Amino acid sequence: MSAISSRCPVPPDQLPINEYESMRDSWFYRWGNASLVGYVWPLVLWWGLSWLLSGPVVAINFPPGKVPLLFGIVAAVGALLLPVLALVQLYVGWLHVGRRLQQQDVPYEESGWYDGQIWVKPEEILNRDRLIMDYQVKPILRRIRNTFGVIGMILSGLAATWQFL
Repeated sequence: MSAISSRCPVPPDQLPINEYESMRDSWFYRWGNASLVGYVWPLVLWWGLSWLLSGPVVAINFPPGKVPLLFGIVAAVGALLLPVLALVQLYVGWLHVGRRLQQQDVPYEESGWYDGQIWVKPEEILNRDRLIMDYQVKPILRRIRNTFGVIGMILSGLAATWQFL
């Protein structure tokens, strides 16, 4: 433990670096930093599982035997709900930690009873945290934004197909 961190009044679980490490090691949030296959596979699984809900609901209005193309399009869009919610949670979590890493002032609670304090990071810690943000967190956020872009393009394509039906 360095001399600077030993003088830090912030409880360990509220330090941005510890929040980052906790997220990096958690089963859910480490998914954002997985290999391409490791990142896409859970999305495909959640999308497939979402079909168990969206398929029967959509089949009521668009019977697959009568209008299979409409059924497939609407059910596929409905099945995006679970993957999109997971991506939103992933993005919001990493964004929160990233912002805490970038901030020079760290708000914290000493006892949890509304006794908020602010600790100003020393330059050494601020530089380290900003490097972590730039080289570890930003690529994850960019990947999630790109995923939202791909989903948006897919939805646009499906909407264009819908016009011709």
